[in-house]
Amino acid sequence: MKRIDLKVGFRCNNYCRFCVQGDKRESLPAKDVSELYASLEEGRREGATGLVITGGEPTLHKSIVDVVRRARELGYELIQVQSNGRSFCYEAFCRRLIEAGVNEFGPSLHGSTPELHDWLTAAEGAFLQTVSGIRLLKKLGQRVITNSVITKSNYRDLPALARLLVSLGVDQFQFAYMHMSGRAAQNGRWLAARKSLIEPYVKRALDVGIAAGRTVMTEAIPYCLMSGYERYVAERVIPSTRIYDAGMVVADYTAARKQEGKARGPRCTQCAWHEECEGPWKEYPEMFGWSEFEPVRVKEGAQARCAD
Repeated sequence: MKRIDLKVGFRCNNYCRFCVQGDKRESLPAKDVSELYASLEEGRREGATGLVITGGEPTLHKSIVDVVRRARELGYELIQVQSNGRSFCYEAFCRRLIEAGVNEFGPSLHGSTPELHDWLTAAEGAFLQTVSGIRLLKKLGQRVITNSVITKSNYRDLPALARLLVSLGVDQFQFAYMHMSGRAAQNGRWLAARKSLIEPYVKRALDVGIAAGRTVMTEAIPYCLMSGYERYVAERVIPSTRIYDAGMVVADYTAARKQEGKARGPRCTQCAWHEECEGPWKEYPEMFGWSEFEPVRVKEGAQARCAD
């Protein structure tokens, strides 16, 4: 499925310490609905049938329901709202989104406790609203996929977070290593954790979801640090995506991610996963170097597992 990522504006009611959007919230207004409609129409002409509405916090855009309705009229089959999840605790609002055409919800949860999640998002009460929103969406029979950003502050909590997500009934959860851009770049020196340090906690958290029969993924963790869990590398399955960002269009996010966003180390060509692996975000080795990334000599059956 080809899809578009439509950023409707950058205003947000969280102030996440790992946010990649920098000062866009202060400097850029919400997009006019006519611009959003034009992007939707162009996306369909380019063959997209999937839509991810994001931001900033897209639920704060005054015309989000109209945008969803227009997307459905144009023939988008998958319509996801990617959100911090706080607005999903309001049932009337959720019902309006569902009636307009949303059929997948993507809230973010970054800790298993209010103290941890609210600290990372710099928003008191955010955990309660997001968790309440997830419960409400599942009560309404909706598909819920969550994203959690891995930081030095929460990597030990990932198994507990996975248990919470399973108990909430989410259909899929993903752990994404923080991308050190925007505010995340400003805080990276003290907020970013070494990938070799987080590895066992990520795998234990994935095990929780696997045992419960949930779809689980990781993002921006190279194959050499995912031994035995290669089939859960999200980059394997990220669809072809066209991004409508602030004043620009990224026509092929896969190509941009590989050519501009990610990096390969001096020994990566020696790895059995060289063709499949994208490497880490380029800012990571600039901070930590390449010593953690040991080339995998033999896939040892992982290729077969990936094809299951």
